[in-house]
Amino acid sequence: MTTTSTQTNGSGGSGVPIQERDRVTVRFAGDSGDGMQLAGNRFADATAIFGNDFSTLPDFPAEIRAPAGSLAGVSSFQISFSKHQIFTPGDEPDTLVAMNPAALKSHLSALTKGGLLVINEDAFTSGNLKKANYPSNPLSDGSLDGYRIIKAPITTAAVAAVDDLGLTNQNAERTKNFFALGLVYWLYDRDLQPTLDWIDQRFGRLPNIAEANRRALFAGHAYGETTEIADAHVRVPPAVLTPGEYRTITGNQALVLGLITASHLTDLELFYGSYPITPASDVLVELAALREFGVRTFQAEDEISAIGTAIGAAYGGALGVTGTSGPGIALKSEALNLAVMTELPLIVLDVQRSGPSTGMPTKTEQTDLLQVMFGRNGESPLCVLAAKTPGDCFYMVLEAVRLAYQFVTPVVLLSDTYLANTAEPWPVPDVTQLDMIDVPYRKLEHVDPEEFEPYKRDPDTLARMFIPPGQPDLQHRIGGLEKSDITGDVAYSPENHQRMTDLRAEKIQRIANFIPEVEVDGPETGDLLVLSWGSTYGAVFTAVNDARDAGHEVAHAHLQYMNPFPRNLGDVVSRYKKVLIPEANTGQLRMLIRANFLVDAQGYNEVTGQPLSARLLTERIKQIASE
Repeated sequence: MTTTSTQTNGSGGSGVPIQERDRVTVRFAGDSGDGMQLAGNRFADATAIFGNDFSTLPDFPAEIRAPAGSLAGVSSFQISFSKHQIFTPGDEPDTLVAMNPAALKSHLSALTKGGLLVINEDAFTSGNLKKANYPSNPLSDGSLDGYRIIKAPITTAAVAAVDDLGLTNQNAERTKNFFALGLVYWLYDRDLQPTLDWIDQRFGRLPNIAEANRRALFAGHAYGETTEIADAHVRVPPAVLTPGEYRTITGNQALVLGLITASHLTDLELFYGSYPITPASDVLVELAALREFGVRTFQAEDEISAIGTAIGAAYGGALGVTGTSGPGIALKSEALNLAVMTELPLIVLDVQRSGPSTGMPTKTEQTDLLQVMFGRNGESPLCVLAAKTPGDCFYMVLEAVRLAYQFVTPVVLLSDTYLANTAEPWPVPDVTQLDMIDVPYRKLEHVDPEEFEPYKRDPDTLARMFIPPGQPDLQHRIGGLEKSDITGDVAYSPENHQRMTDLRAEKIQRIANFIPEVEVDGPETGDLLVLSWGSTYGAVFTAVNDARDAGHEVAHAHLQYMNPFPRNLGDVVSRYKKVLIPEANTGQLRMLIRANFLVDAQGYNEVTGQPLSARLLTERIKQIASE
């Protein structure tokens, strides 16, 4: 919906016609050195302060510095913001800011037909056009006739704005991202002040650099005011959100805050042992900066050492956590099996990325589900959870820790690159209202050494008695060899191995009695159920509601407990004639649903390195619902 009014620009401009729209999606794209991630994040912060709901999608190459101006070196940042609650960063941008020909070539196909192009015309030199494989200049050959275009001399205007500050040519040109940001601020009625405050904080010790960035930001904003582009001036009113304190949060940031909160709720020291790997590295980096909260971090020399230290911490009585991505899970599998055999409360974060092998390290997929379920030797069951939004990563870490200690078992929490890097407004919880997490070994003073049995189990959960080292008269065997039931001694008898195998499996299955049942949004029975898991939640929720708006009756259920499944899942999927499972893989959950419940589920599968397209999924849902 679009309306037009005349009002004052929120960043101080004069009264000009402003189109009012419900939702807008903007994508910044340029070379890896053009500061697109910085510009996008600053726009997101200004949007959060303005009061819109929003979702972001950073996208950048895996190479640290691809050749300047090349297609391989294009970096982008997309933000969708709205007056209503939204759940995706948008499929196609309404506005594309292209800082060079390679950025235009890489992202033009995604731009909405008739959308707005903001182009840095200074970068369209013959050399840059050649690097982007353009046979002619798209700014003059008519190939962009289907779009509204703002051709701005972004580089030269930014350099001119800082001309008297004595900067090197390189540093002067680096301010062009702030010029572009100022122009987009004018286009979408954003306030400059949050970014000016950020510049002061970030570059306070470099006054010339700070002043240059301020000037470039103002110059870009002034360019929007003084150029005849008023028809592109748009305002998206603030959203009506639940009252409370909000902050912008990414999935990795939510994992960090969740782990620190879990340390508080268990009253345990947090130990995080990890090896740097994209996209999980930020968790290690941010935790390392929070020592005042009792956090101990260890950067290991490899993935095997990392999980080994976390297992040692868990056994020693700390909150032991390790984090990685798919390639690291492969390397950690032997040690993870040790945690299964010894039945230790270990937390493993798997921030999934595109594979196989090194794959596409900065792109997203949901391809580790079967790996964390079955990628170990022997019968090796463990608990698997999956977060659905960036903010949900906070709560699912707490749930992982709760289940790990309640059942004395390793728990894997699945996130992915999309959740890790995307941002959204997050209502900050009141920590005092969160339930404390019980740590069973604190009750050891009630254990009679004469009656001590280390593998005696809780009758409800089958959790074994967990005894950290250093407890007088409670010594027992530990390690990867098969344990004798009750005593924990090494045992090789066929009957005992069968019993222990069954006990370990049954313990995981009993978790289903202590987790929520899956809820259905929509008709309780009918023709079509769309079943999603993990980070597909936003796209599926959006697609299902778009299909309903088109007159189709569609139900939606979302899974966050992947092993065991919620106890009512079999009943839910049996109540619909068709079950559609959208996934960013080739059908891993679909395989499990078909095997467990004998349901002829269909798949909707995208393995592109990008989040699912809500628009394409809507079309598929409509097609199935119409059959």
